[in-house]
Amino acid sequence: MNTILSTPIKIGAYTLSNRGVMAPLTRMRADENLVPPELAATYYGQRATSGLIISEATQISQQGQGYPNTPGIYTKEQVEQWKKITQSVHQQGGLMFLQLWHVGRVFHSVYQPQHKLPVAPSAIPAVGRTFQPDFSRTPYEIPHALTPEEIKEVVEDYRKATQNAKEAGFDGVEIHAANGYLIEQFLKTVSNKREDEYGGSIKKRVRIVFEIIDAIKTLWPSDKIGLRISPHYTGAIEEDPKALEVYDYLVQQLDPYKLAYLHVVEIGDFTQASIDVPDLDSLLAKRYKAFYSHPIISAGGYGRVRAELVLEKGYADAVAFGKAYISTPDLAYRLINGLEINPVDSSTYYGGGAKGYID
Repeated sequence: MNTILSTPIKIGAYTLSNRGVMAPLTRMRADENLVPPELAATYYGQRATSGLIISEATQISQQGQGYPNTPGIYTKEQVEQWKKITQSVHQQGGLMFLQLWHVGRVFHSVYQPQHKLPVAPSAIPAVGRTFQPDFSRTPYEIPHALTPEEIKEVVEDYRKATQNAKEAGFDGVEIHAANGYLIEQFLKTVSNKREDEYGGSIKKRVRIVFEIIDAIKTLWPSDKIGLRISPHYTGAIEEDPKALEVYDYLVQQLDPYKLAYLHVVEIGDFTQASIDVPDLDSLLAKRYKAFYSHPIISAGGYGRVRAELVLEKGYADAVAFGKAYISTPDLAYRLINGLEINPVDSSTYYGGGAKGYID
């Protein structure tokens, strides 16, 4: 069946075989050294028919960890295991970007050497409860506000992680600036009360994004770098009624960088594997297409009908699918051919072994 989902698209340095992207999906199956499991090579290889795989969120340093058993990209052992995974994907003809992650204030000191406090732009705790290593929940701690010198160290960690991603055989990297994690904490005034060069005005709040991009560009051209944002993320609701202004400014300033793509998380019902919502006027991807001239990937509870509508109208260049890829490894093929998608078993999302992962 020929659909717009099946048509190739140029995204940065690469031509995707189709427009169905595998979204980053945290599965919490790494070992005690935060090395991806052996099964991960099979897991990602099974999904290599997607136009592009974006890896699960992967911490750039020990400081960046916020959840149990999430993988890293800062030790030799981690890099060697990721090599097996990218080789598996490439053997199946796929492309894979690594998502670079630092959770910021969204973690607990139990994960850190000497139980150091979580870090953030300002000493403001996140709302809610965080995961302990045994998957129990506990209230967030008041984080340590990063000094300008410490921010530079974090930026350097992004550069080092990118170097490791290259060594591991990834085709590019995606900077995770969404979902209430460290970079988004700088963007939003609800979590950033700084009065120095990283806080206050919109220009100052977005500064860290461009410092990270510039650091990564010393290793890889911009057409192998993506950026993910989630302006409507409900875990860090902006207090400013003009909350989208910071994102409008960010996207406008990104345009000259000619990134591989901008990955935009829409408002969606994330409790379901796929939904079809007819209203497309509120899409952030549509908003940014008005002034952003490079590829946009739209994510947010998509089903086939809605995805095709968005692509046909030119609001996005590709669509990312999340939970449906957990249950349906050949999702791109099934969407393109109008075939049924497997039901999702939410009990197997996080932790565990092969069940709900590669079976």
